[in-house]
Amino acid sequence: MFDSSERRGAALQSVFEGYDGSPFSIRFWDGWQWSVSSGAAPACTIILRNAKSSQILLAAPNEISLGEAFIRRDLDVEGDLFSVFSIADHILKRPKNLQVRIARKLTHAAFGMRRWLASGAQHSQARDRTAISHHYDQPVEFFRPWLGKSLAYSCAYFRSPEDPLDLAQKQKLTLICQKLRLRSGERFLDVGCGWGSLPLCAARHYGANALGITLSRVQYEEARRRIEISRLGNRCDVALCDYRQLNRPPHTFDKIASVGMFEHVGLGNLREYFRSVRGWLKPRGVFLNHGITRAHDSPPREDSFIDRYVFPDGQLVTLSQAMQAAEAEGLEIRDVENLRDHYELTLRRWVAALQQNATTLLRYVSEETYRIWLLYLAGSAAAFHRGSIAVYQVLLSRADKGISDLPLTREDWYAGDPAQERVQV
Repeated sequence: MFDSSERRGAALQSVFEGYDGSPFSIRFWDGWQWSVSSGAAPACTIILRNAKSSQILLAAPNEISLGEAFIRRDLDVEGDLFSVFSIADHILKRPKNLQVRIARKLTHAAFGMRRWLASGAQHSQARDRTAISHHYDQPVEFFRPWLGKSLAYSCAYFRSPEDPLDLAQKQKLTLICQKLRLRSGERFLDVGCGWGSLPLCAARHYGANALGITLSRVQYEEARRRIEISRLGNRCDVALCDYRQLNRPPHTFDKIASVGMFEHVGLGNLREYFRSVRGWLKPRGVFLNHGITRAHDSPPREDSFIDRYVFPDGQLVTLSQAMQAAEAEGLEIRDVENLRDHYELTLRRWVAALQQNATTLLRYVSEETYRIWLLYLAGSAAAFHRGSIAVYQVLLSRADKGISDLPLTREDWYAGDPAQERVQV
């Protein structure tokens, strides 16, 4: 397609007109190189390994085609992986002609129909189970080297940017329990418990009677194993079920948390989700929802690499949409904290650990799966950095005739907690 240096250079100059991000270079399979430079060394070099990759990059790229080129190694990146996303954003914001827009809409509709035929309606229980399995049911040995000791697959809490990941995840678990004011003997539910870190922490360090639920069989089996090893089976349990299937009488739990599960609920199911939580909560009970939202000016993309390869049917809503649904179901908003910067730090730690442990991880997953996760986590860090997505901890209460039993200030939530130094997950 681009068979001469002049034509290549002209095409690249056209594509990157107005680009104002970090300097970078592009190297073609025959060694020819082109650079955007402000006098500084390039932050990264995009490597095009064949003619197909150059056509994807320069003709009419979208998020899926660029991502697929990366996972197939047709396109690769040397240097700072995070810097490549500002380059991709510039490319993807270029105006598309009508023919390209129509073709993409038809492709998107066809893909949606195939998914519906294979798995049913979006956010039905059967299709949610399939989506969760796709994302989480990798061998736990794949997750352990980069998630760390806690196996906590959610935003950590950094008291300092230099905090090691394991410490930051301990601090996150402690913070959640402190915000809930979890006490010995209270019944606690974790909706979407992952590999069991939060229920284990609640039972071990706060004396709660903890139950976690998950739709992932691999997570369920690992959580059960960890509970057995910890000898906390008398105070800690896990169930394999959808939140819509949780068979518990009303007003069962004193405290409830949902950490990193909210993204799977979907806009249409938000009220049912909050209605379910309120139904399980005792009067004056407290619910902490820790979840990712999108910025109001960052609408969902039709050509979503994450939807296609990582989180099928994952749907980010805005904070205002979530809070409107919660209030409509009788939950009172008591506190909101934005942890966007914390999630960027967390993701950068995960990406570094993925790269450092690549040889080990490739024993358990294919190279394509590894590169999907690498691209997904690095791209998510970039999205948090630019503010298109954020993560909020929202504390909600089921007040009883106006009484919540919550403290007047935040001081006891953020005060030093002796348990913080003892948490071992």
